[in-house]
Amino acid sequence: MTAGFTLAGPASFELEAKRSRFLARALPVDTPEDALAFLREVADPQATHNCWAYRIGALYRSSDDGEPGGSAGRPILAAIEGQGVDQVMVVVTRWYGGTNLGVGGLVRAYGGAAAECLRMGPKREIVVWSEAELACDFAYSGAVHALLDGLGAAKLDESFDEAGLRLRFRLPASSFETVATRLRDLSRGSARLHRIDTESP
Repeated sequence: MTAGFTLAGPASFELEAKRSRFLARALPVDTPEDALAFLREVADPQATHNCWAYRIGALYRSSDDGEPGGSAGRPILAAIEGQGVDQVMVVVTRWYGGTNLGVGGLVRAYGGAAAECLRMGPKREIVVWSEAELACDFAYSGAVHALLDGLGAAKLDESFDEAGLRLRFRLPASSFETVATRLRDLSRGSARLHRIDTESP
């Protein structure tokens, strides 16, 4: 179970249109604050414009940074949506080359640079995580740990009481039913598994 795709790391792409240079840079981000921090990091104060857009789930925002309204930020956002990428910030910096491109030319340049940057960038699935609690007899603790390790679970808390092992862990939601079935089998139905919540990273 995934929530789509994001970039696996930073990406960049450069193009030239009528001697104006456009440099698109993109980064996976988890929050709007991360997106704006990336903007501050890469924006060139000597450039003519630093236009940008981000999408993080239902949150999105864009800026034309002084270009004609709708000619830069919205095309960048449209490129993010067109490439099917989420949790990403794209900044396209322009250095003016002396020839006006017109609104249509700007839309093509900003949107095209952003789309190509995202198309070429490495992708990864956005994994939806589940958190769960498990209680079982001491006798099963070794098998339980081996099972969870094999399915990519991350241990959050572990304790022991008179009833046995208590474990809180996080794992990809797609593996939850597999864990539940295998735990039931290995403990002959005595292990108790409780899902707490589901969240994205």
